Amino acid sequence: MKLKKEQKVKLYINLVRVRKLDEVMVKALFAGKIPSFFHSQQGQEAVGVGACTFLRKDDYVYYSHRGHGISKTLPKGVSPRVIIAEHYGKSTGSCGGMSGFHTADMELGIPGISGTLGGGFVLSAGMGIAAMMKGKGQVVVCIEGDGTYCRGTFHEAAIMTANWKLPIVWVIENNQYMTFTPICEYYPMENIADLAFGYGMPGIVVDGQDVIAVYEAVQTAVERARDGEGPSLIECKTYRFRSHAEGIPDIKGTELRPQEEIEIWKKRDPVNLFRERLLKEGALKQADADQIDREATEEMEEAERLATADPMAADPETFLKRALYSN
Repeated sequence: MKLKKEQKVKLYINLVRVRKLDEVMVKALFAGKIPSFFHSQQGQEAVGVGACTFLRKDDYVYYSHRGHGISKTLPKGVSPRVIIAEHYGKSTGSCGGMSGFHTADMELGIPGISGTLGGGFVLSAGMGIAAMMKGKGQVVVCIEGDGTYCRGTFHEAAIMTANWKLPIVWVIENNQYMTFTPICEYYPMENIADLAFGYGMPGIVVDGQDVIAVYEAVQTAVERARDGEGPSLIECKTYRFRSHAEGIPDIKGTELRPQEEIEIWKKRDPVNLFRERLLKEGALKQADADQIDREATEEMEEAERLATADPMAADPETFLKRALYSN
């Protein structure tokens, strides 16, 4: 489980890549290039990167709306050009530009996103059944936000997967808010992970700003699931730096979210924390960090340039026929 130097560097590279792509998406939205919307995940990158970077290619990942899955799909191998193109309504997007923001690639183990928040729980349970039937050691990692764990879909999926010992890892991306409502107003306990014990599965809490802590917790649960021991529940305490969605007021309850609260969390920026750790360990030199930053910036700028030049999506009727009648 102990990571080698090159594995730590890979985690850092993915953190930076995810941050840079998120910044590109925010800029594109305000430039009018994205016809729908965008929910920035800046501040939460360590959860998806730590959970997904070292999964097997054939492991499955279900993601939530936060960041539109960038921190999960990019480390899993999806091209940033494909992600941007889908948001732009271009034919080169993963859904032919028809979805607005969904990323799906079954060859990379990404079935897509549920149409409702928390809908990924029951989809993951179904995919867990499929993985068990295939008998190839595949694992399903389902990453949903804290608010979704109030839905009945989680409880339905949790009891089934625990009873059948399905190979699933539930990951709570707890950013302290359900849209505008702080968690203290809708959940009575300190840790959502306490729900796990009612279903006879392990439940642990980790620092969601620490990519290594997330990796270790998820990898332990993944190995447990591969060994046929059933699901686990991991709560990652994290925080979003930007508003719930771009272009709308940043609300906490009925007032603006306090800037001092945001600044406290920004001191624990997951990208900065991990860079400083690697520099201190000697796994990175400052020149290396600068080069990674530069290359990630260039990668995302090139992906955005190519996606901008890509052709628009096909006629919706043509797309529907292709979806219904293709082999």
